Amino acid sequence: MSLPTVAASCDLIRDGRPLIDVRAPVEFAAGALPGAVNLPLMDDEERHRVGVQYKQVGPESAVHLGHQLVSGGIKRARIRAWVEHVERHPDAILYCFRGGMRSQLSQQWLQEAGIERPRIEGGWKAMRQQLCQHIDERAEQAPMLLIGGLTGCAKTELIHALDNGIDLEGCARHKGSAFGRHPFPAPSQIDFEHRIAAEMLTLEDEAPTIMEDESRFIGSVNIPLATWRAMEQAPLIRVEMPLDWRVVQIQKDYIEGLWSTYSRHYGDFLGWTLMQRQLRQALLRLRKRLGSARLARLVRMQDIAFQEHKRGNPIAHEGWLAPLLSEYYDPMYRYQLEKHERTFLHVGDWDNSLAFAREWSANHRWQR
Repeated sequence: MSLPTVAASCDLIRDGRPLIDVRAPVEFAAGALPGAVNLPLMDDEERHRVGVQYKQVGPESAVHLGHQLVSGGIKRARIRAWVEHVERHPDAILYCFRGGMRSQLSQQWLQEAGIERPRIEGGWKAMRQQLCQHIDERAEQAPMLLIGGLTGCAKTELIHALDNGIDLEGCARHKGSAFGRHPFPAPSQIDFEHRIAAEMLTLEDEAPTIMEDESRFIGSVNIPLATWRAMEQAPLIRVEMPLDWRVVQIQKDYIEGLWSTYSRHYGDFLGWTLMQRQLRQALLRLRKRLGSARLARLVRMQDIAFQEHKRGNPIAHEGWLAPLLSEYYDPMYRYQLEKHERTFLHVGDWDNSLAFAREWSANHRWQR
């Protein structure tokens, strides 16, 4: 029985093709293809038992055990999940780790249910090679520009305002600072890399790459080596905005955005508790850098701000955010500038820097 296949290609991600990952949940959690849903052939325990049987007895015995474990009502439930998904997404494509037995068996069972869908040749492994290759090729060949500046200069918003911007912090689900943790877990390193590739695939082939000036590590993940090496050599511009403007911006990021996420997903009571805990823990993590006296002062000001916030006055957070910027983030950034003696193609306010980045992009298009 012939089963259809499609070649592993970045076009599957660029075109937004629906993908069904039939690997076990533990494999999916370690790293999946962008946009894929996990509808496994075997759950984690079944996969573990089959793996043990493969090592101790052999492949034929392992396959036999797999059919025993996934049979009857369990098998019907797995097929029903695939059928329902394909009915909603008729152009869905299946994949397993290498495009082998698991995706082929899933195809066979779907065929028996009257549905024919292709699998990816080489599976997840071949697709990952394609995505990583795309990241490295763009890093090594496309012109790159970095956006720097003090905390609160809305560099991420500037990246989003550009057609060729890559939001590394968005891919990492972390804003790159003590206060940058996202309410939800960070992606795995593999998923982080795949998110970068997916964003790069949305860019025009001739467009240069613009990203924020970041350290190698963003939260718990690190920037792919080829991209990082390109960033170390890339020209840099710096956004400069006054402190009062930046305080308003940082309040949007650290308070309003965080509260919106927590309240939407956890409700007002639990969301408020979780937000308070995250902001307090972030402040306490700066103990060594701030010193005990300064930390105690900021903690008191943060307590007052939360009390005022509950009374309907969220602007009170400016009381601790302003000194956090002026006494911690700003001196740290200026120290890094002096330490690395970096030069800038351009220094200007937000609007001026956006205009410069657009003009630079227009003048630095490239041919693959």
